[in-house]
Amino acid sequence: MDQPATASQKPQRQWNNPMLSVPDIRPYQNDDARVVADLFHNAVHGIDPSLYSKAQKEAWAPTPPNYSSWQTRLAETQPFIATRDNEIVGFVELEADGHIDCFYVHPDHQHKGVAQALFGHLLAAAKRKGISRLYVEASKVAKPFFRKNGFVVMSENQVERRGQVLINFSMERRLVT
Repeated sequence: MDQPATASQKPQRQWNNPMLSVPDIRPYQNDDARVVADLFHNAVHGIDPSLYSKAQKEAWAPTPPNYSSWQTRLAETQPFIATRDNEIVGFVELEADGHIDCFYVHPDHQHKGVAQALFGHLLAAAKRKGISRLYVEASKVAKPFFRKNGFVVMSENQVERRGQVLINFSMERRLVT
């Protein structure tokens, strides 16, 4: 008999499932802002509580999201948007100097190839732009993904946000241009 999954059990990696479609990656559109802000909020609040506490997640992604701030931010950063069946399932920002910011996948679409598709798109864009180094401040949950994709940890950081201390990792990957 199947047992219910517990929080300590890792979800099965389904991104090798040939039945899952590869997500489409497209440029940001202004009417994406609210969905992207909600996706960010849901992704942060969906992180296993053994990695970040409820208070830490609230400091990281306050409830409710500040939609006006997100609209302004996204208009400037112009992230890559991942969609599957016309639903936004993830996004990532790549700055001109190679900094990766806000790399998030909706909890219902994690471990299904969305992050890898976004990263592949970002990597191709970085190479086209002649970027020689990618770098990121990766959360505890994102660190294994970046390691798998050739990043090395440069330092562990303690970041204070709204009275909470969050741990992340400065990571980088050199690119052959």
